[in-house]
Amino acid sequence: MNNSDEKVSSKIYFQKVFAVFKQSFKVSKNPFPWLKAFCAGLAASLPVFIGVLFGSFEYGLLAGIGGFTYLYVFDIPYVQRAKKIFFALLGITFSVFIGTILAPYQALSVLMLGIIGAVSVFIFGALKITGPSALFFVLCFAMATGMPVDPSLALMRAGFVFLGGALSWAIAMFGWFFQPHDPEIKAVKKVYSALAELMEAVGTSGINNAKHKAVTALSEAESVLFAGYSSKTATLLWNQLFLLNEHANAIYSHLASISTQTKIPPEFSAAVQSICAMIGSGRSSNNLDFPDYRNQEFEELVHKINEANSILNRTVEKLQHDVKLVKPPLRTVLLGAFDKNSIVFLSSIKYGAVLMIAALIAYAFPFERAYWIPLSCAAVMSGPTIIATFHRAVQRMIGTVLGLFIAGSILLTVHNGYIVALLILCLTFLTELFIVRNYGLAAIFFTASALTMAEYSSQMFDYSYFAVVRATDILIGSLIGLAGALLIGRKSASNLLNHFIAKTIRSQSQLLVALFAENRGLEYANSKERSKMQTNLTNLMTVYQSALGEVFINKSRLEALWPVIFSIKQISHYLIVCLKSEQKEDFPEKELAQWLYVMETMAVSIENNMVPAQKQLPVVAGFAQLRNEMLDLQKGLQHIE
Repeated sequence: MNNSDEKVSSKIYFQKVFAVFKQSFKVSKNPFPWLKAFCAGLAASLPVFIGVLFGSFEYGLLAGIGGFTYLYVFDIPYVQRAKKIFFALLGITFSVFIGTILAPYQALSVLMLGIIGAVSVFIFGALKITGPSALFFVLCFAMATGMPVDPSLALMRAGFVFLGGALSWAIAMFGWFFQPHDPEIKAVKKVYSALAELMEAVGTSGINNAKHKAVTALSEAESVLFAGYSSKTATLLWNQLFLLNEHANAIYSHLASISTQTKIPPEFSAAVQSICAMIGSGRSSNNLDFPDYRNQEFEELVHKINEANSILNRTVEKLQHDVKLVKPPLRTVLLGAFDKNSIVFLSSIKYGAVLMIAALIAYAFPFERAYWIPLSCAAVMSGPTIIATFHRAVQRMIGTVLGLFIAGSILLTVHNGYIVALLILCLTFLTELFIVRNYGLAAIFFTASALTMAEYSSQMFDYSYFAVVRATDILIGSLIGLAGALLIGRKSASNLLNHFIAKTIRSQSQLLVALFAENRGLEYANSKERSKMQTNLTNLMTVYQSALGEVFINKSRLEALWPVIFSIKQISHYLIVCLKSEQKEDFPEKELAQWLYVMETMAVSIENNMVPAQKQLPVVAGFAQLRNEMLDLQKGLQHIE
């Protein structure tokens, strides 16, 4: 390579780095969560107000730490929210308790910090729980180790934190009194809206995007409904929503089997939109009018839409009789993610290891109250991809500097407990308000809020000393988090893609055999093949999203892989629908063997970075849709570089 080529290469490299750096300051247009932001501020500040009112400002600040529990609140079913927030409350309480006990023992503190981080990331990843994952458990443990060392105060500190968290739990559950199934209603409405869009897209170039959107909505709705189910509190509305989602799967399967060249009359889309509008309204649905179609595919579609519409008018007894819920056991889900090749398991181990390194560095050098180093490392590594981690590092550093000015101004000028509580309310409110727009903006107010709570607890008001120490700790922690993410996971996701594609295809072939081989007696709940396929598909999607966020990526290859992953998702959805509906079609043994041979050929080819040979799939009556998806998968694999 000559000098001119090196200059061009360097220029392109710096342009890419600058583009990534510039994206750190991009402000999204997501709507502001006004109510959630106010409730978060209330949860953080109300314990402090109560503490000041009773003459115990220090205990109020301790209880305010429990207010971090509210930051795990998201728009999820209240049944799941009650459990999630309660366990978040227990986690934060335990973190403060164990942090107080282990504060005198640096080696044990380092080890426990890594364990807390790794276990939290694993559980949140395996159960697909939205939220800040390990961040606030690490924060509370680190803050406890930075408090005056006195293990005898562990129970008292944990008790006040628990009380503050219990208040957050009560605030989080308040909406249940007004609309106990609001998240489930939104999820099922999204499904029917996506189906209506799919009907409009059939016969157009947007068909694949519409199919992807519909499958994603169906999958999300099923997760939300499962999360919102309780055998003791199942209601008429929940049963309706569950059956509507089941019928939506049947409608989607029929739409996917219709020729992509066929135009669906607009009356179908309008009918589905009508059902969508009625969901959750509590009103009976009117009969839907369709023209007299002389097309068997359209007649079947009319029947399925009318069946979905009739669910809105069924009695409680009829709905209870029709609902057949099969919920995957928690143990199965966790064990599925506890695998040496699971991206969730690997990510949790890496997260814990880097946290321990950050803590070792913090304790090995004479940093004052150095718990901000592993805390900043944890915040930066919370980015889901390498690019997001880089963004967070930049945003964290800039937000820290600005947050220090705010916190310093408060510490220098404010010494009234009520005003401090009010400022904590405002800062937490602004944190939650801006987190949906840009993490850097939220980091300004989060840094100011956390520092205010921590420094008032220690009664430290030396601004110049405070500013230098905190800025140093946070900047070092951010750099460690960024370095750890870059060194450990720079290209790990890209390297795993072929493995997980092959593994998912093989698990699909195993489920295909279990479904349609002779003497089958497969049940959805007890199907190891179904569980294995879903775990592999989840790993594949996680790895693909992570690969898109790597620093130096082969963009053209990742773009070429998307049709492959799209086809794999469609095949998985088809097989799951067959399993749940207990499909009875016969799949001749000879043809099944040929299909399995083609699938294994594709798996071996992608595993060895080879292009699979074009092979014919025999036509099997009743399986035209699955055959088309298999052919699309084979075609997609032939276009990968």
